[in-house]
Amino acid sequence: MPRGIENTLLAAIVEGRLPPGSKLSESRLAEAFGVSRTLIREALTRLETRRIVRVEARRGWFVNTPDAEEANQVYAARRFVEYGFLAKARPFPPAAIARLRTHIEEERAAIAEGDKSTLIYLMGDFHVRIAEASGNRALVELLQTLTARTILISLCYQSERNALASHRDHVEIVDALAAGDMTRAAQLSFDHLEDVEAGLNTDIAPDPLGSLRTTLRLDRAPGEGTKTKRPENPSEPSDQSEKTHLGN
Repeated sequence: MPRGIENTLLAAIVEGRLPPGSKLSESRLAEAFGVSRTLIREALTRLETRRIVRVEARRGWFVNTPDAEEANQVYAARRFVEYGFLAKARPFPPAAIARLRTHIEEERAAIAEGDKSTLIYLMGDFHVRIAEASGNRALVELLQTLTARTILISLCYQSERNALASHRDHVEIVDALAAGDMTRAAQLSFDHLEDVEAGLNTDIAPDPLGSLRTTLRLDRAPGEGTKTKRPENPSEPSDQSEKTHLGN
């Protein structure tokens, strides 16, 4: 049961439904899952060990908010682990390549549909899928944890790299794997993660009260009140057009 709770919470976190800094109430989670607080605490403790959540004395549990130093360390770990694995791995069997091709199509569909939450999950899960081809469960679990942590990092320090760029990198990696060129696949993966990290704006610390300020409209200028925003002229392009940014 704790493992199932842990996986459900982890999915909500990596899909951005529980963003960094979110408070996790033991009592409310216990009520939602229909279990005791002991089981909830056990699942949260497992996530704390993986540095996905943190506990603060007298305040409770929160989704982790990685700092810049942690971001650098996690991306470095991912590069070394993924490069080392691919550089030494044997060529993948056709069935594994087929599963990766299917995953690529799922990414492409999510991009076309603008399904951001699904896309966030798929972009990170791509690297876990590659590890699964090894059959090494310890490696898969390690990549699952590192990937979840990099997703939190991306949510804190919004990447300037858009989803399409990361998707194209993934396509190149799969093409190299399909050709049996593991050395090229390893280098492409290494370069991809370097590019993703380079797009993070770690110079600006995330605001732990950002979502609350927005909810209370405290991000407005003093005296701005609740003025109604003038609708944009539909004939004029907006400078604030929404763009999906992420990369893992």
